[in-house]
Amino acid sequence: MSGVEVRAVSKRYGAASVLDAVDARFPEGRFTSLLGPSGSGKTTLLRIIGGFVAPDGGRVVIGGADVTAVPLWKRRIGMVFQSYALFPHMTVAQNVAYGLNRRGIRGAAARAEVGRALELVHLTGFDARRPKQLSGGQQQRVALARAIVTKPRVLLLDEPLSALDRRLRQNMQIELKRIQRESGLTTIFVTHDQEEALTLSDTVAILDRGRIVQEGAPADIYEHPRTSFAAAFLGDANFFRGTVRGEAIDTPAGPIRIAGALPAPGTAVTVAVRPEKMTLLSAGPDPAGNVIDATLREIIYAGAVSTFLLTGSDGAEIKVLSQNRDLAGPAPGARVRLAWAPAHTVLLAD
Repeated sequence: MSGVEVRAVSKRYGAASVLDAVDARFPEGRFTSLLGPSGSGKTTLLRIIGGFVAPDGGRVVIGGADVTAVPLWKRRIGMVFQSYALFPHMTVAQNVAYGLNRRGIRGAAARAEVGRALELVHLTGFDARRPKQLSGGQQQRVALARAIVTKPRVLLLDEPLSALDRRLRQNMQIELKRIQRESGLTTIFVTHDQEEALTLSDTVAILDRGRIVQEGAPADIYEHPRTSFAAAFLGDANFFRGTVRGEAIDTPAGPIRIAGALPAPGTAVTVAVRPEKMTLLSAGPDPAGNVIDATLREIIYAGAVSTFLLTGSDGAEIKVLSQNRDLAGPAPGARVRLAWAPAHTVLLAD
């Protein structure tokens, strides 16, 4: 196992800057997700770490050693691609043993290592099957076993769950987290799926236009996004813009308070509130905290939760999430009041 660092790594394709002097640290034995939209540079960064792409500037350090000029086959990297890239004419055991054979490990020694890798991914007994005889989740686990059987220093995962259906993807998230914990591998995972990043990661790094805009523990980034982009990309958020007046922010929807210190009076600011932090008020006195008026436009029922789409008094769109403990409530067209605690109002750096 080894930690990974990228120092001022840049990459351009023609006139387009894909990575702009990116600095990041991926701690030893931890699971880090690179999260961002298409074109944000996350896959390019992963491929530079693996040695598949050479950076135009900067350095890649693995285990304290500069490997920027080291070819990929000497970096001891395990890689799982989005397509799994299994050899269809080989059995499961042959696929997993491929990397060992390339290193000159064959016979009983290779069979023992393959057996241990298949046991780790819960595929013992599948040795003689071919990829076409496996489900999508099983193929993904074969690709994982092939990546880890050579005892790499770092495991790189390029959206390996994206081809699976929702239920299987959720099950594989649990399996992938178990495998990473049991193997102890330093793991870097590329995804555009916020749920995957939150579920799997010790650390999430959000990329936008070739830069890391925020990184930290999943709960910290979700609860305390620094920018509108981070707030909107990692989950849903309602945004309110206004001007600091005394102890509150004067917005078109009404005065809004936060739990922390405000900038100087007259400062224009943006705040965010997560949809699940808001509550539709029933009859009775308003609670302490933030309260605004809105009109309910639509209710989207999704089993455990419902999404309420509303329009604020200023015409802004607002989204509220609520667990379906009781389906009784206001109907579309009703005037309602929304409430939330000042502690759930996040002041953004925009």
